[in-house]
Order: sequence, then structure tokens, then C-alpha cells
Amino acid sequence: MATTTSAGTQVGTSPGVSPAPGNRASTPPVRTAGGSTPQADSPRTRLQRLRHGGSTPPGRLRVAGVVLCALVVVFGALAAWQVNERAQAADRLVSHSGPLSHDAAEIYRSLADADTTAAAGFLLGADEPRALRERYEGDLAKASELLVQSAARTSGSSETQRTIADLTRELARYSGLVEVARTNNRQGLPLGGAYLRYASTLMQDTVLRNAQSLVDSEERRLDADYDAAESFPWAAAGAAVAGLGALGWYQVVLFRRTNRVFNLGLAGATAALFASSLWLVVGATGAASSLADSRTRGAEPLSALNAARFDALQAHAAENLNLVARGSSDTYNVRWDAEVDSLTRPKPEGDTPRGSLIVAVERAPDSVSGQLAAAQEKFAAWQDRHNVAAEKERKERDYDAALKATVTADGTGSADSAFNEMDDLLAAAAATERREFDNAARDVDGELRLLALGVLLLTVPAAIGVVRGINRRLAEYR
Repeated sequence: MATTTSAGTQVGTSPGVSPAPGNRASTPPVRTAGGSTPQADSPRTRLQRLRHGGSTPPGRLRVAGVVLCALVVVFGALAAWQVNERAQAADRLVSHSGPLSHDAAEIYRSLADADTTAAAGFLLGADEPRALRERYEGDLAKASELLVQSAARTSGSSETQRTIADLTRELARYSGLVEVARTNNRQGLPLGGAYLRYASTLMQDTVLRNAQSLVDSEERRLDADYDAAESFPWAAAGAAVAGLGALGWYQVVLFRRTNRVFNLGLAGATAALFASSLWLVVGATGAASSLADSRTRGAEPLSALNAARFDALQAHAAENLNLVARGSSDTYNVRWDAEVDSLTRPKPEGDTPRGSLIVAVERAPDSVSGQLAAAQEKFAAWQDRHNVAAEKERKERDYDAALKATVTADGTGSADSAFNEMDDLLAAAAATERREFDNAARDVDGELRLLALGVLLLTVPAAIGVVRGINRRLAEYR
């Protein structure tokens, strides 16, 4: 059957034959006036549609949901990141900067003690007890071992590594000079005293200055880790305030529009975000309090006590070397007076701080107050015995009597024995303050990591609450 169009064209099929499914006529594409097919929506058109969709009540709900979820997620991410950064700093305190600071102080103390012990052994000559020689060798061995450990554990500036390398090289040179001095002394050659004074000058002017530089560098690193670990996560706290404020404000908006007092989803999100924020504040404040306790009861008192021990060792070296010089120079008497002033100066003088022993006593925790009080008494006894020896050496010109008043083979009744008793008390106090540091700082990094995890986990129900609360309102438009 065929059909004739108005133009006279026949369209149809043969009688009794249906058109094949694949050959059925399809609707021709719509063309524009220029004969071209329209392209996909332009970016401007899509933006206009988004603006139109966002201006409708459902659209505004969706936009609000995205913004609220973003605020919650930003808070969780910021809190986890900032708290984890503080946990890493707290871990460095216990496992890295704290031990390195302690090792640097022990390097200085061992080197200074080796210098005083070498001078004491030289003065005793053939009467030098084996224990004194072993103490000198032990000081050098300990300093060498700690230098190797510090070089392996230091990941800081090349300046620190260079200082350690210089110390290692200079220590070998110093020990060689001391052995030459001992050899000459055993043979009764006066050149031995000159070698020992030269070795001590190398120790005082070069080795110990580099050791002090290492101590200062490690203490600065320790302070930086303390500052990083104790700092409050203000950015996360600000994000929490913004999130809580936005949730509260939008719930008021919904109440005014719908006259419904509560949106359970948003109320739950607010509660979860508030709990997370509260946990952040309490946890961060508690960790900072523990670290502050570690700093004020351990690190800072220990630093002050180490400074006092360093000054005392320097004074003791000057005391012994003055006798090695046999009155040929007043240098060591001047140094003794300067070091005693550094220990006991009652108040600052210009840029010069108060006495290191006075500061160490003032900063000490109650747990070591008794030991430091006893150490002050031993320090007074040491000064008295030194003055007796100085009187015999300067006025009476009795070198043997001055030597006996300064150092004895049996280690009793001399200035040297009073110094050793004082130093033992200071060492015991330092060990106690070191324990105070460890006890207060230990496990703080683990607590902070747990805090970061908890805050992050609490943001999950907060985000879910936002989604459920918004979806509940969207359902009313369907």
C-alpha cells in the first residue's frame, strides 16, 4: 500500500510487507537556522543552572550540607595533623634531643675531668694511685664513645658534625701530649711540666670551647623541641569554633524556616564536634602541662647544674695546674678566682650572669635540695683547703706543704678530696634531675598520638550527622 505526499512522492511498502525494524524511519535531528546541530551546554550555561539550583530551597540545603561537612572534615584533619606534629616533637625530646643534650654535657664533663685528673696524677708522680690513672683513662674512653654515638645520632647541621670531628681529632692530640708529659715527669725532666701545661691549654682554649659549642647547640635543639611539643594547636581550635558556630547558626536558620526545634542529625553532629573539641583542648593542655613539668623539674635544673659542674671542674684544673707551674705564672690563680666568681657571683654584672652554683640551687626541685645543700658545704670546705694551700705556696714558699694540702695519694684531707665529695653530690643530683625529666616526658608522645586518633574518629559521626540532618530536610521536598 502506498501513500502519495503533497509533492507527489510515493512513500510506502509493498502490499503485505512490513518495514524491517532496522529500516524504520527515525526522527531527523533538529537543526539550527544555520544548519548546524547544537553543541553541549556551555560552561556559562552550566554555571547559570548551578546558581539557579542553589537558589532553590533544596539547593540551599545541599550547599549548606557541603559547607558544614567541609568544616567538620577540615577541623578533624587540622587537629590530627597539628597534634601529630606535637607528638613527634615530644618523641624527639625523649629519644633524640634529650639524650643528645645529656651526652653533650657528659662529653664536656668527661673532658674537663680528664684535664684535672691528669694534672693531679702529674703532681703525685710515682705516688699516683692506680684508681686515679683509671679515672683519667675512663674519662677519655667515655668522651670518645659519646662522640661516636653523637656523630651517629646527630641529624642536624653540618656545623655540629664538624664540631664533633674537631673534638675527636683534638682529643687524640691532647692525650698524646699528656703521655709525653708523663714520660718526661717519670724521668725527672722539667720539660714534663711544660708539656702538661701545653696540653691543658689545648684542652681549655680549644677542646672545651668546642665541647661547650656542642652543649649549646644541643640545648637549643632541646628547647626548640620543647616549644614545638608544648604549643597549643590554635589552627585546629579555630576550625572547631568555626564549625560549632556554623552548625549552631544553621540550626537556628532551620528552626525559623520550619518551626522545628531540633534537627537530630545536626544536633548529633554538634555534640560530636563539641566532644572532639573538648577532648582536643583537655588533651593538648594536659600534655603541655606534663612537658612543662619535665622542663622545669628536669631539663632546666639539669642545664643549670651542668653549668655549675663545668665551672667547678675548670676551677679545680686551675688549682692543680698552678702547682704544676711551680709559681712560674700567676695565670692559674687568676683563672681560679674567675671560676670561683662564676660559681658564686650573687648578682649579674653587666652581661655576666649570676653564679652558676647559686642558679643551680635556686632551680633545683625539692628532690635534690638536700644534696645541693650538702654540695654547697663541701664547696666551702674546698675553698678553705685551697686557701690553706695558697697560703703555704705564696707566703711561706713551702711547695711540698702546698702540694700536700691540694692533693694526696690516699685522697683524704686535701682540697682535691673536698672537690671530689662535692662533685659526687652534684653528680647524684644530676642523676635525680635526669630521672625527673624522663618520668615527666615519657609516654607524652603516645598520649598525643592517641589524642590525634580520637579527635579524628569523632569527626566521623559529626560528618554523618550533618549528612543525615540535611537529607532529612531534603526528603520533605520529594
